[in-house]
Amino acid sequence: VLTGEDKKHVQHIWGLLSGAEEDLGAEVLYRMFQSYPPTKTYFPHFDVTQGSEQIRGHGKKFMAALGNAVKNVDNLSQALSELSNLHAYNLRVDPVNFKFLSQCLQVALAARLGKEYSPEVHSAVDKFMAAVAAVLAEKYR
Repeated sequence: VLTGEDKKHVQHIWGLLSGAEEDLGAEVLYRMFQSYPPTKTYFPHFDVTQGSEQIRGHGKKFMAALGNAVKNVDNLSQALSELSNLHAYNLRVDPVNFKFLSQCLQVALAARLGKEYSPEVHSAVDKFMAAVAAVLAEKYR
């Protein structure tokens, strides 16, 4: 469960990323495709090479959705409802992939933020991403 302190950490980190969302999103997706190759099956039409326009574009969408979740952290179900429907009913993405994406985000944040990405911040982001993944997986039940 996200505490008030966790929410502050997540919002602070998100503020540090301002202007770098597209680059970070592309890095996260590329990491996921490299670390978990089966995830590429959901993107058969993508050029999955590092820095491709498709990866950058989807990375930007991913980060915008997370930004919306950060802004609406107290009402994630409503904030992510459309995204949840899309991934569950239209795209039929296996929910385990949300965890893979979360892990890749954690690595990218740690690499990018260094000491700013303290154990407390890591824990807060982990809880936040678990909450996001849980909301995205709600429609599968």
